[in-house]
Amino acid sequence: QAQLVESGGGLVQAGGSLRLSCAASEISFSIFDMSWYRQAPGAQRELVATLFSDSTVQYAAFAKGRFTISRDNAKKTVHLRMNSLESEDTAVYYCHAGTMRFGHSMNYWGRGTQVTVSS
Repeated sequence: QAQLVESGGGLVQAGGSLRLSCAASEISFSIFDMSWYRQAPGAQRELVATLFSDSTVQYAAFAKGRFTISRDNAKKTVHLRMNSLESEDTAVYYCHAGTMRFGHSMNYWGRGTQVTVSS
């Protein structure tokens, strides 16, 4: 059973930093595109950043220059370093693994970790 487990969330003051981690198990981690999404109260889930299996990176506009996504294929982990946090970054952050194999889409989600930024 594939599993993604996030950690590293918490309460931080505006301007502070957090590093989120996502540990994967029971998947061939290196072939998956790994992403972080977030969902604020009353809002839709939105993409924060993706680190593709070919090492290319994509960031949402709000994340560019402040957030950094990284992965360790040997440890099957993906991280999201968040700097200069703002109250608008308050959300539940979710880890996602996705890939296409033989015409089939494979997608896995973690349960999320809460990030609260106090102003």
